[in-house]
Amino acid sequence: MKKTLKTLLLFAVTFTLYNCDNDNGNASNETACNYEGFTFLDTNNNTQTLIPESDLFTDFFNTSSNGPEVEIYETNDPGNFNFTTSVVTLNGTGTGVLNFNGSTYTVNVICQRTGSAIGDEMRFDLTASGLEVEFCVVIDAFH
Repeated sequence: MKKTLKTLLLFAVTFTLYNCDNDNGNASNETACNYEGFTFLDTNNNTQTLIPESDLFTDFFNTSSNGPEVEIYETNDPGNFNFTTSVVTLNGTGTGVLNFNGSTYTVNVICQRTGSAIGDEMRFDLTASGLEVEFCVVIDAFH
């Protein structure tokens, strides 16, 4: 229980205090995902990875009932950490749902990179209540 509480507290603090620089036109991964996974920029201007891309699975659904959408989840615990959005077009904006440790958060989403095939990179900037984090992932499955 203590580990779960510490993880949740770290997640909340991370969302509150940090943001990404990958959408500012000067980031080293503006055109490629150099920091793959679920990341944020810390107060020392260093990119920190909360969950590496190797621990995430990205599923692109081209024909879902909601239209094209993406689901990203932690492979070893998909019920504990997952994200879904129908914002899948380049520079598209909208909302997504981030589930973490039993809590659900509605977040604003900007699709900064997109793909449509297994192996393509996708990048999503997530914001809510003064926080900013990013997914930079590779499509693992396409339906």
